[in-house]
Amino acid sequence: MTWNPAVGIPLLLAGAVVLALIYVFGRPRRPQQGERRPARPADRDERIEPTLGEAVEDGEPTQGELDVSLIDDGAAPSEPQVARQRPPVGVRPDQPIERIVTLFVAARTGDLLSGADVVVAAEKAGLEFGDMGIFHRLALGKKVDGPIFSMANMVKPGSFDMARLNDVCTPGLTLFMTLPGPLPALDAWEMMLPTAQRLAELLDAQVLDEDRNALGRQRIAHVRDELRAWDREQERARIRAGY
Repeated sequence: MTWNPAVGIPLLLAGAVVLALIYVFGRPRRPQQGERRPARPADRDERIEPTLGEAVEDGEPTQGELDVSLIDDGAAPSEPQVARQRPPVGVRPDQPIERIVTLFVAARTGDLLSGADVVVAAEKAGLEFGDMGIFHRLALGKKVDGPIFSMANMVKPGSFDMARLNDVCTPGLTLFMTLPGPLPALDAWEMMLPTAQRLAELLDAQVLDEDRNALGRQRIAHVRDELRAWDREQERARIRAGY
């Protein structure tokens, strides 16, 4: 077969063009400066919002337990992402409870308290939503010592389902403090009582004692005397223990 320049040269040029196109467009593209790329989870500061889950207590589900976790923002893309657990607000220390002091804020006869109104009133009264799906009052600088007192739904299981807040109605609220706590018992009472009264004012409700009777001055004075005596006994116990 003889070489025909009229045919061979065009074929060679066409082959060279095809090879050049394959070389240019067949390579993986490198991102241009300023080019937008879909961000991977490790490429952006991403926060997993608090979610409401369920905890099981004594075989029955209790709604409202907070599950808060943050993705480690400082992890490199090639490193595994590390989940950090943040304890919810109002976790009580693992210690024996010697006494519980209770007050109730009850709706007036024939009425119910709406969940949305309860949350607004709780925030105005200085309470924070947290552990066990209920509200807590914390001591400044002593948050790790647990709540001064807490506020739960009067209806079992006592928690507030924040995901279904508009559907929640309750006949009342339970305010309780466990002793010992982060403050002396009498100091804690002097914070819990006005909070209960403030909630009752905001919700057009009434404050009841632990027997669910109207809370009067005589009962308030009696509780104060009891808690003052309890504080004195605790102080004597600390002295005997050498604290």
